[in-house]
Amino acid sequence: MNARFDGAQVSARGAVIDAPCSPSSPSSPASAGPVASLGNAPPRNGAQTLLDTLVACGVDTVFGYPGGAVLPLYDALHGEPRLRHILVRHEQAAVHAAEGYARSTGRLGVVLVTSGPGMSNTTTGLLDALCDSVPVLCISGQVNSAAIGTDAFQECDALGISRPVTKWNVQVRDAAEVAGITRRALRVATTGRPGPVLIDLPKDVQKQEVEAQSEPRAAAMPDAFVPPPKQIREAVRLMRESRRPVLYGGGGLVNSGERACDLFGQLAQRLHSPCTLTLMGLGAFPASHPQYLGMLGMHGTLEANLAMHHSDLVVCVGARFDDRVTARLSDFCPQARVIHIDIDPASINKVVKAHVPLAGDATALLEALLAALPDDGEAMARTSAWWQRIEVWRAEQSLAFEARADVIVPQQLMQAIARQLDGEDAIVSTDVGQHQMWAAQHLKFERPRRWLTSGGAGTMGYGLPAAIGAQIAHPDKLVVCVSGDASVLMNIQELSTAAQHRCPVKLIISNNGCMGMVRQWQQLHHGARYSHSYTEALPDFVALARAFGWSAQRVESPSQLDDALDACLSSPGPFLLDVAVLPQENCFPMIPAGCGHHQIMLSESRWAAAS
Repeated sequence: MNARFDGAQVSARGAVIDAPCSPSSPSSPASAGPVASLGNAPPRNGAQTLLDTLVACGVDTVFGYPGGAVLPLYDALHGEPRLRHILVRHEQAAVHAAEGYARSTGRLGVVLVTSGPGMSNTTTGLLDALCDSVPVLCISGQVNSAAIGTDAFQECDALGISRPVTKWNVQVRDAAEVAGITRRALRVATTGRPGPVLIDLPKDVQKQEVEAQSEPRAAAMPDAFVPPPKQIREAVRLMRESRRPVLYGGGGLVNSGERACDLFGQLAQRLHSPCTLTLMGLGAFPASHPQYLGMLGMHGTLEANLAMHHSDLVVCVGARFDDRVTARLSDFCPQARVIHIDIDPASINKVVKAHVPLAGDATALLEALLAALPDDGEAMARTSAWWQRIEVWRAEQSLAFEARADVIVPQQLMQAIARQLDGEDAIVSTDVGQHQMWAAQHLKFERPRRWLTSGGAGTMGYGLPAAIGAQIAHPDKLVVCVSGDASVLMNIQELSTAAQHRCPVKLIISNNGCMGMVRQWQQLHHGARYSHSYTEALPDFVALARAFGWSAQRVESPSQLDDALDACLSSPGPFLLDVAVLPQENCFPMIPAGCGHHQIMLSESRWAAAS
């Protein structure tokens, strides 16, 4: 995924993070840089030093859960008015909340947990952040240094456990290194392809005294990125020759910031090209724009997928050609040349060969392409026949469905939510499954950072804590979590977190009484053998929510849906709306496993024409 993450450049308080709070290189040894003595300032311990460093780097919010090995840090937090601590109910949820905070703001999300199960419970959240390029700093307590390796109470190999799910991890053995290591961790998390990092901090190091130090002098800023002129010229040549171009944007485009998204739109207009976005990229290009084809991939629109399949040029910005996008690789864009822009060189040519590889920040590279691409006024003529073909595919209305008067169809719920949110500039999170795909298909996002979902890891239980994290970051915004009855139970305890911290999150459950996507695959690929995909003991979600201090309502009739949604979304506090939907409905369009973009099911019995 592409691009500098906004939070790596400027903190919420306007402080530049990439200089005084970072060493010169993520690969260099941890170093606080040159410092000047503060004379007779009283010593601070390792825990206080860590908090001081976080504050100096612009951090103001921490999500966490205390325990014995991290009590010195929590003791330091008790007297620290500059940091807000959000007490979650499970450490996995702490990471998801930090992800929601980070993705909705462009800043770093910070997590604080204890040793042993506290640390190990973060693993799923760290995996999610790694897969979706979300900058998260996880600080885990550890047993005293002398006890490490003795199987002490609540000891675990934090570095071994977290190594596969972090960009970088480290255990601190000397409090004098805390400040420098913390700065390095923040830099690693927020620069290049963003991702999670972990600092493991033994309890004795937290308590160890450190002589007070001043802020380090600013590290030398890296040389400005210069786009490669040869590749830029070749990309421009391919764009000018193309008659069937497609612009394809992903989550890295969002990570690069609103400027990158604006430039992406300018390039689309300059080329008069259709645009499509991945699940992670929704909002990077306005959904209402006539050049937008909708989401592509396994449950993307017919027009987006067929346009990709028949294109002669694909300009990919901040996406990694995920298997849920490419489907069968041998049939992926067989006639197209590929221009691939990504901050991570390892992502280029990893899955799909790029004819023009452009490694670097999306903003700089899109600026260079636009500067080199003349507006010759001929783009509309070059793509006229292409657009006529696309309009034929659009006319198929691949997202159409039949609403019913006796039962709420899931797509009907999503369109009702879309109507209610129209003009609200709301932030929407989801969990994983059918409801996630229907939300991606039917909800419309005009700007980036309004859509929060788990893409690469596909983590059930992500939605509610992510919504809480976003609500903490945006207390005056409408934040909605769209979930399923199976997914929401994964982290249902976070209803308590929202109540304690007075987060007016709105939780809408698409309740079909089963694991919808599992059931769909069992029907289509496993002979309708529904093995353990139905839940026979669902709770009364309304009673459960009220027990946690939420307002709540259940709705079963289509005629009552709009009023119920209005009551939910206009509530001044947290509100759970349990919506009973048709259990047997399947999510289409769908590219079945083993098929290409030109092999698309529009229903159980209808396949799209590939021409």
